[in-house]
Amino acid sequence: MAKQQLRREVINVYKELLEMGKSYPLGFDYFRPRLHKAFMSQAHLDKEDDIRKGIERAEYVKKEIEALYYLKKYRALKQAYS
Repeated sequence: MAKQQLRREVINVYKELLEMGKSYPLGFDYFRPRLHKAFMSQAHLDKEDDIRKGIERAEYVKKEIEALYYLKKYRALKQAYS
């Protein structure tokens, strides 16, 4: 049962990151293969602790991408109204 829950968490994080990648500055075609490669490089993990660490790392990356988007938006607004 725990494996199913972890699998759902991993899939949800992957989907959230994919959705965020649609507005990535270098484009979705740049973002998606790299995201897929990053997740597949961790596909061999079996231990629950290792999987949880991977999920935490993905959540951190998600926050960093959000910060990148906010910074891009801030710079655009600053340039438009300066």
